[in-house]
Amino acid sequence: MSKLNGKTALVTGASRGIGRASALALAHQGAHVLVHYNSGAAAADEVVEAIRAAGGRADKVQADMGAADGPHTLAARVREIVGERLDVVVANAGIAKELGIQDITVADFDELFAVNVRAPYFLVQQLLPVLGEGSSVVLLSSLAARSAVGQLSAYAATKGAIDTLVLHFAAALGERGIRVNAVAPGIVATDMSAFARTDAGRDFTLGLQALQRVAGAEDIADAVAFLASDDARWITGDTLRVDGGSKL
Repeated sequence: MSKLNGKTALVTGASRGIGRASALALAHQGAHVLVHYNSGAAAADEVVEAIRAAGGRADKVQADMGAADGPHTLAARVREIVGERLDVVVANAGIAKELGIQDITVADFDELFAVNVRAPYFLVQQLLPVLGEGSSVVLLSSLAARSAVGQLSAYAATKGAIDTLVLHFAAALGERGIRVNAVAPGIVATDMSAFARTDAGRDFTLGLQALQRVAGAEDIADAVAFLASDDARWITGDTLRVDGGSKL
């Protein structure tokens, strides 16, 4: 597959989970992938090495997306590598905190919004000079944005904000030919949802879904790659549910 030959892509939080799978999927389609990480340098190296071993191009780039200037730092480093053109942004980096309303603190709440909402907002802002006609931005939403699942009210609020940003970004950037969409996974067997790998977690997950297996990161990554490609050239302002028919 070579749908992204000659294109450049940034994937945040790409050292593991959905980010890692998305980086590999984009590279498989021919993109030169920038593998962003915060603290997992060794894991990011493994992703870069896997892409290069398969004949692709990849570089790693570090920034703390929880810091106020993290998106600005990342955008500057990305521009040093790609020059004047970036074709794909996958804003995957995120955190979750499973805390009841009575337990969450102001610090917890602020950290969730800093990483999950503020960071992708200002990353897109700072990358606008190198995004243009045909560029695609993919944000990460969640099943939790539309359904109550577990003790995730604050996390869910951040993903609801993402769904709103998709609409506003798509409307504002459409005249420049930039598409903006989101994918909304359900429960995926990654480090963030490690309970899905347990027997109890599997039973809980299958109880939510029409399709009776637990999703892997690759199931989400293929949808990300689709939205990044010209196959999705007439799709913008949409949040694509990639959840196996969860909470129908």
